[in-house]
Amino acid sequence: MKKSTPTLLVAALAVASLGLPGCVASKKYDDLRARQTATEQAKETAERQAREAVAELKKATESLNELRLENRRLVNDSAQTGNVLRRTQSLYRELSDTYDKLLRNNEKVLSNKNDEYQKVAQSLAKREAELGELSANLNKSRNEIDKLSADVKSREARLAELEKALAEKDAAVNALKAKVSNALLAFKSNELQVKVKDGKVYVSLSEQLLFKSGSTKVDPKGQEALTKLAAVLKEQRDVNVVVEGHTDNVPILKGTAGMQDNWDLSALRATEIARLLTTGGVQPERVTASGRSQYVPVAQNDSPQNKSLNRRTEIILTPKLDELFQILDSNSQAAK
Repeated sequence: MKKSTPTLLVAALAVASLGLPGCVASKKYDDLRARQTATEQAKETAERQAREAVAELKKATESLNELRLENRRLVNDSAQTGNVLRRTQSLYRELSDTYDKLLRNNEKVLSNKNDEYQKVAQSLAKREAELGELSANLNKSRNEIDKLSADVKSREARLAELEKALAEKDAAVNALKAKVSNALLAFKSNELQVKVKDGKVYVSLSEQLLFKSGSTKVDPKGQEALTKLAAVLKEQRDVNVVVEGHTDNVPILKGTAGMQDNWDLSALRATEIARLLTTGGVQPERVTASGRSQYVPVAQNDSPQNKSLNRRTEIILTPKLDELFQILDSNSQAAK
Protein backbone atom coordinates (compact mmCIF):
# COMPACT_ATOMS: atom_id res chain seq x y z
CA MET A 1 0.00 0.00 0.00
CA LYS A 2 2.64 2.58 0.99
CA LYS A 3 4.69 1.75 -2.09
CA SER A 4 1.80 2.23 -4.54
CA THR A 5 0.99 5.81 -3.54
CA PRO A 6 4.54 7.21 -4.11
CA THR A 7 4.67 5.31 -7.39
CA LEU A 8 1.42 6.98 -8.43
CA LEU A 9 2.69 10.40 -7.39
CA VAL A 10 5.93 9.91 -9.30
CA ALA A 11 4.06 8.75 -12.41
CA ALA A 12 1.59 11.65 -12.14
CA LEU A 13 4.41 14.19 -11.66
CA ALA A 14 6.31 12.65 -14.61
CA VAL A 15 3.31 12.98 -16.86
CA ALA A 16 2.69 16.54 -15.62
CA SER A 17 6.32 17.47 -16.36
CA LEU A 18 5.94 16.19 -19.90
CA GLY A 19 3.17 18.69 -20.44
CA LEU A 20 0.04 16.62 -21.33
CA PRO A 21 -1.17 18.00 -24.69
CA GLY A 22 -4.82 18.29 -25.39
CA CYS A 23 -8.01 18.82 -23.43
CA VAL A 24 -8.74 15.09 -22.97
CA ALA A 25 -5.38 14.24 -21.38
CA SER A 26 -5.65 17.22 -18.98
CA LYS A 27 -9.16 16.23 -17.90
CA LYS A 28 -8.06 12.64 -17.20
CA TYR A 29 -5.14 13.89 -15.17
CA ASP A 30 -7.28 16.27 -13.03
CA ASP A 31 -9.87 13.54 -12.42
CA LEU A 32 -7.17 11.13 -11.29
CA ARG A 33 -5.68 13.69 -8.89
CA ALA A 34 -9.14 14.36 -7.39
CA ARG A 35 -9.74 10.64 -6.88
CA GLN A 36 -6.33 10.21 -5.30
CA THR A 37 -6.99 13.08 -2.84
CA ALA A 38 -10.37 11.58 -1.84
CA THR A 39 -8.79 8.15 -1.34
CA GLU A 40 -6.04 9.55 0.88
CA GLN A 41 -8.62 11.43 2.99
CA ALA A 42 -10.68 8.24 3.42
CA LYS A 43 -7.55 6.39 4.45
CA GLU A 44 -6.68 9.01 7.07
CA THR A 45 -10.26 8.87 8.49
CA ALA A 46 -10.12 5.06 8.72
CA GLU A 47 -6.75 5.12 10.44
CA ARG A 48 -7.99 7.72 12.95
CA GLN A 49 -11.10 5.61 13.77
CA ALA A 50 -8.92 2.52 14.20
CA ARG A 51 -6.62 4.39 16.60
CA GLU A 52 -9.63 5.58 18.62
CA ALA A 53 -11.03 2.02 18.82
CA VAL A 54 -7.65 0.67 19.95
CA ALA A 55 -7.44 3.42 22.60
CA GLU A 56 -10.91 2.54 23.89
CA LEU A 57 -10.01 -1.13 23.92
CA LYS A 58 -6.83 -0.41 25.86
CA LYS A 59 -8.75 1.72 28.34
CA ALA A 60 -11.36 -1.03 28.83
CA THR A 61 -8.61 -3.63 29.29
CA GLU A 62 -6.96 -1.54 31.98
CA SER A 63 -10.31 -1.11 33.78
CA LEU A 64 -10.94 -4.84 33.59
CA ASN A 65 -7.55 -5.60 35.05
CA GLU A 66 -8.21 -3.23 37.94
CA LEU A 67 -11.59 -4.85 38.59
CA ARG A 68 -10.02 -8.29 38.59
CA LEU A 69 -7.58 -7.17 41.27
CA GLU A 70 -10.36 -5.66 43.31
CA ASN A 71 -12.42 -8.81 42.87
CA ARG A 72 -9.65 -10.94 44.24
CA ARG A 73 -9.41 -8.69 47.33
CA LEU A 74 -13.13 -8.83 47.88
CA VAL A 75 -13.24 -12.61 47.60
CA ASN A 76 -10.80 -12.86 50.54
CA ASP A 77 -13.27 -10.98 52.70
CA SER A 78 -16.56 -12.47 51.44
CA ALA A 79 -18.45 -11.83 54.69
CA GLN A 80 -17.97 -8.12 54.49
CA THR A 81 -18.00 -7.74 50.77
CA GLY A 82 -20.73 -10.14 49.60
CA ASN A 83 -22.91 -7.39 48.29
CA VAL A 84 -19.94 -5.60 46.82
CA LEU A 85 -18.83 -8.86 45.24
CA ARG A 86 -22.15 -9.41 43.60
CA ARG A 87 -22.18 -5.85 42.37
CA THR A 88 -18.64 -6.24 41.22
CA GLN A 89 -19.42 -9.51 39.46
CA SER A 90 -22.37 -7.87 37.77
CA LEU A 91 -20.22 -4.96 36.77
CA TYR A 92 -17.56 -7.39 35.69
CA ARG A 93 -20.01 -9.18 33.44
CA GLU A 94 -21.13 -5.86 32.02
CA LEU A 95 -17.57 -4.85 31.45
CA SER A 96 -16.80 -8.23 29.93
CA ASP A 97 -19.76 -7.86 27.61
CA THR A 98 -18.66 -4.35 26.77
CA TYR A 99 -15.14 -5.59 26.20
CA ASP A 100 -16.35 -8.39 23.94
CA LYS A 101 -18.58 -5.95 22.07
CA LEU A 102 -15.74 -3.49 21.64
CA LEU A 103 -13.48 -6.30 20.55
CA ARG A 104 -16.00 -7.52 17.98
CA ASN A 105 -16.65 -3.98 16.79
CA ASN A 106 -12.95 -3.32 16.51
CA GLU A 107 -12.45 -6.51 14.51
CA LYS A 108 -15.36 -5.54 12.28
CA VAL A 109 -13.98 -2.03 11.79
CA LEU A 110 -10.55 -3.38 11.03
CA SER A 111 -12.04 -5.90 8.59
CA ASN A 112 -14.09 -3.18 6.86
CA LYS A 113 -11.10 -0.89 6.68
CA ASN A 114 -8.98 -3.70 5.31
CA ASP A 115 -11.59 -4.27 2.57
CA GLU A 116 -11.55 -0.54 1.85
CA TYR A 117 -7.76 -0.58 1.72
CA GLN A 118 -7.87 -3.42 -0.76
CA LYS A 119 -10.35 -1.54 -2.94
CA VAL A 120 -8.22 1.59 -2.73
CA ALA A 121 -5.12 -0.41 -3.63
CA GLN A 122 -6.90 -1.93 -6.64
CA SER A 123 -8.15 1.50 -7.71
CA LEU A 124 -4.68 2.98 -7.38
CA ALA A 125 -3.19 0.11 -9.38
CA LYS A 126 -5.79 0.66 -12.08
CA ARG A 127 -5.05 4.40 -12.18
CA GLU A 128 -1.33 3.70 -12.36
CA ALA A 129 -1.96 1.39 -15.31
CA GLU A 130 -4.04 4.11 -17.00
CA LEU A 131 -1.29 6.64 -16.39
CA GLY A 132 1.28 4.24 -17.80
CA GLU A 133 -0.82 3.68 -20.90
CA LEU A 134 -1.38 7.41 -21.31
CA SER A 135 2.34 8.07 -20.93
CA ALA A 136 3.12 5.39 -23.53
CA ASN A 137 0.62 6.96 -25.93
CA LEU A 138 2.16 10.38 -25.38
CA ASN A 139 5.63 9.02 -26.08
CA LYS A 140 4.33 7.33 -29.21
CA SER A 141 2.71 10.58 -30.36
CA ARG A 142 5.92 12.46 -29.71
CA ASN A 143 7.90 9.92 -31.73
CA GLU A 144 5.42 10.27 -34.59
CA ILE A 145 5.64 14.07 -34.38
CA ASP A 146 9.45 13.90 -34.42
CA LYS A 147 9.31 11.62 -37.44
CA LEU A 148 6.89 13.93 -39.25
CA SER A 149 9.05 16.93 -38.36
CA ALA A 150 12.13 15.21 -39.80
CA ASP A 151 10.17 14.31 -42.93
CA VAL A 152 9.00 17.92 -43.32
CA LYS A 153 12.57 19.18 -42.98
CA SER A 154 13.74 16.66 -45.57
CA ARG A 155 10.97 17.72 -47.96
CA GLU A 156 11.79 21.38 -47.39
CA ALA A 157 15.43 20.69 -48.21
CA ARG A 158 14.46 18.86 -51.43
CA LEU A 159 12.05 21.68 -52.30
CA ALA A 160 14.79 24.26 -51.80
CA GLU A 161 17.07 22.16 -54.00
CA LEU A 162 14.35 21.94 -56.66
CA GLU A 163 13.67 25.69 -56.51
CA LYS A 164 17.39 26.34 -56.89
CA ALA A 165 17.57 24.03 -59.93
CA LEU A 166 14.50 25.72 -61.48
CA ALA A 167 15.99 29.15 -60.87
CA GLU A 168 19.25 28.04 -62.50
CA LYS A 169 17.28 26.61 -65.44
CA ASP A 170 15.34 29.87 -65.86
CA ALA A 171 18.55 31.86 -65.67
CA ALA A 172 20.10 29.59 -68.31
CA VAL A 173 17.07 30.01 -70.58
CA ASN A 174 17.12 33.80 -70.24
CA ALA A 175 20.88 33.91 -70.85
CA LEU A 176 20.44 31.73 -73.95
CA LYS A 177 17.69 34.00 -75.28
CA ALA A 178 19.92 37.03 -74.77
CA LYS A 179 22.82 35.42 -76.66
CA VAL A 180 20.60 34.29 -79.54
CA SER A 181 18.89 37.70 -79.75
CA ASN A 182 22.24 39.49 -79.84
CA ALA A 183 23.50 37.18 -82.57
CA LEU A 184 20.43 37.86 -84.73
CA LEU A 185 20.01 41.61 -84.20
CA ALA A 186 20.58 42.30 -87.90
CA PHE A 187 17.31 40.67 -88.94
CA LYS A 188 13.90 42.33 -88.98
CA SER A 189 11.11 41.36 -86.60
CA ASN A 190 8.87 40.23 -89.50
CA GLU A 191 11.65 37.86 -90.57
CA LEU A 192 12.79 36.46 -87.25
CA GLN A 193 11.56 36.47 -83.64
CA VAL A 194 13.16 35.19 -80.44
CA LYS A 195 10.98 34.55 -77.38
CA VAL A 196 10.77 32.41 -74.24
CA LYS A 197 7.78 30.12 -73.77
CA ASP A 198 7.26 27.23 -71.32
CA GLY A 199 10.87 27.33 -70.19
CA LYS A 200 12.24 27.10 -73.76
CA VAL A 201 13.69 29.56 -76.27
CA TYR A 202 11.76 29.74 -79.55
CA VAL A 203 13.49 31.12 -82.66
CA SER A 204 10.74 31.61 -85.25
CA LEU A 205 11.95 32.24 -88.84
CA SER A 206 9.51 33.28 -91.54
CA GLU A 207 9.32 31.57 -94.91
CA GLN A 208 10.35 34.77 -96.70
CA LEU A 209 13.67 34.71 -94.81
CA LEU A 210 14.43 31.07 -95.54
CA PHE A 211 12.67 29.67 -98.57
CA LYS A 212 11.08 30.54 -101.86
CA SER A 213 7.53 29.30 -102.29
CA GLY A 214 7.41 25.50 -102.44
CA SER A 215 11.21 25.23 -102.14
CA THR A 216 13.23 23.26 -99.57
CA LYS A 217 16.51 25.07 -100.23
CA VAL A 218 17.43 27.89 -97.86
CA ASP A 219 18.11 31.33 -99.39
CA PRO A 220 21.47 33.02 -98.76
CA LYS A 221 20.01 35.46 -96.23
CA GLY A 222 18.46 32.58 -94.33
CA GLN A 223 21.76 30.72 -94.43
CA GLU A 224 23.41 33.79 -92.87
CA ALA A 225 20.93 33.75 -90.00
CA LEU A 226 21.37 30.01 -89.45
CA THR A 227 25.17 30.36 -89.48
CA LYS A 228 25.02 33.00 -86.74
CA LEU A 229 22.61 30.89 -84.73
CA ALA A 230 24.83 27.81 -85.13
CA ALA A 231 27.84 29.80 -83.87
CA VAL A 232 25.94 30.46 -80.62
CA LEU A 233 24.53 26.94 -80.26
CA LYS A 234 27.76 25.06 -80.80
CA GLU A 235 29.09 26.71 -77.63
CA GLN A 236 25.92 25.83 -75.69
CA ARG A 237 26.54 22.09 -75.37
CA ASP A 238 23.82 21.66 -72.73
CA VAL A 239 21.07 22.80 -75.11
CA ASN A 240 18.98 20.44 -77.22
CA VAL A 241 17.72 21.72 -80.60
CA VAL A 242 14.39 20.82 -82.22
CA VAL A 243 13.66 22.12 -85.72
CA GLU A 244 9.93 22.23 -86.62
CA GLY A 245 8.69 22.97 -90.12
CA HIS A 246 5.21 24.55 -90.47
CA THR A 247 3.07 25.35 -93.50
CA ASP A 248 -0.27 27.00 -94.22
CA ASN A 249 -3.28 24.99 -95.40
CA VAL A 250 -2.71 25.55 -99.11
CA PRO A 251 -1.89 22.20 -100.80
CA ILE A 252 1.42 22.00 -102.67
CA LEU A 253 1.31 22.05 -106.44
CA LYS A 254 0.77 18.70 -108.04
CA GLY A 255 3.89 17.26 -109.51
CA THR A 256 6.28 18.94 -107.07
CA ALA A 257 9.33 16.73 -107.11
CA GLY A 258 9.71 14.37 -104.12
CA MET A 259 6.65 15.68 -102.24
CA GLN A 260 3.07 14.56 -101.96
CA ASP A 261 1.68 17.10 -99.48
CA ASN A 262 2.53 19.67 -96.83
CA TRP A 263 3.84 16.93 -94.53
CA ASP A 264 6.69 16.31 -96.95
CA LEU A 265 7.31 20.03 -97.46
CA SER A 266 7.51 20.82 -93.72
CA ALA A 267 9.67 17.77 -92.95
CA LEU A 268 12.13 18.43 -95.81
CA ARG A 269 12.48 22.09 -94.81
CA ALA A 270 13.13 21.11 -91.16
CA THR A 271 15.71 18.53 -92.28
CA GLU A 272 17.48 21.09 -94.49
CA ILE A 273 17.75 23.58 -91.60
CA ALA A 274 18.97 20.86 -89.20
CA ARG A 275 21.61 19.96 -91.75
CA LEU A 276 22.79 23.59 -92.00
CA LEU A 277 22.98 23.91 -88.20
CA THR A 278 25.13 20.78 -87.89
CA THR A 279 27.28 22.01 -90.74
CA GLY A 280 27.73 25.20 -88.72
CA GLY A 281 29.15 23.23 -85.79
CA VAL A 282 26.16 22.04 -83.73
CA GLN A 283 26.59 18.42 -82.65
CA PRO A 284 24.16 16.26 -84.69
CA GLU A 285 23.10 14.21 -81.67
CA ARG A 286 21.60 17.36 -80.16
CA VAL A 287 19.44 18.18 -83.19
CA THR A 288 15.98 16.79 -84.01
CA ALA A 289 14.09 17.66 -87.21
CA SER A 290 10.32 17.30 -87.48
CA GLY A 291 7.58 18.36 -89.89
CA ARG A 292 4.31 19.64 -88.44
CA SER A 293 2.61 20.37 -91.79
CA GLN A 294 -0.38 22.75 -91.46
CA TYR A 295 -1.68 21.46 -88.14
CA VAL A 296 -0.05 23.85 -85.63
CA PRO A 297 -0.94 27.30 -86.98
CA VAL A 298 -0.30 30.53 -85.10
CA ALA A 299 -3.16 32.31 -86.91
CA GLN A 300 -6.30 31.45 -88.84
CA ASN A 301 -5.62 30.56 -92.49
CA ASP A 302 -8.20 33.10 -93.62
CA SER A 303 -6.03 35.79 -95.24
CA PRO A 304 -2.76 36.03 -97.14
CA GLN A 305 -1.14 37.79 -94.17
CA ASN A 306 -2.17 35.09 -91.69
CA LYS A 307 -1.12 32.34 -94.06
CA SER A 308 2.27 34.01 -94.29
CA LEU A 309 2.56 33.87 -90.49
CA ASN A 310 1.83 30.14 -90.52
CA ARG A 311 4.52 29.41 -93.11
CA ARG A 312 7.43 29.39 -90.73
CA THR A 313 10.23 27.32 -89.18
CA GLU A 314 10.60 27.21 -85.42
CA ILE A 315 13.89 26.28 -83.79
CA ILE A 316 13.17 25.28 -80.20
CA LEU A 317 16.11 25.44 -77.78
CA THR A 318 15.75 23.44 -74.54
CA PRO A 319 18.45 23.39 -71.84
CA LYS A 320 19.17 19.86 -70.66
CA LEU A 321 17.40 19.22 -67.36
CA ASP A 322 19.31 16.17 -66.12
CA GLU A 323 19.93 17.68 -62.67
CA LEU A 324 16.30 18.80 -62.37
CA PHE A 325 15.03 15.37 -63.39
CA GLN A 326 17.34 13.72 -60.83
CA ILE A 327 15.87 15.93 -58.07
CA LEU A 328 12.32 15.15 -59.20
CA ASP A 329 13.13 11.45 -59.30
CA SER A 330 14.65 11.52 -55.81
CA ASN A 331 11.55 13.33 -54.53
CA SER A 332 9.33 10.70 -56.15
CA GLN A 333 11.33 7.87 -54.59
CA ALA A 334 11.22 9.57 -51.16
CA ALA A 335 7.42 9.98 -51.42
CA LYS A 336 7.05 6.21 -51.91
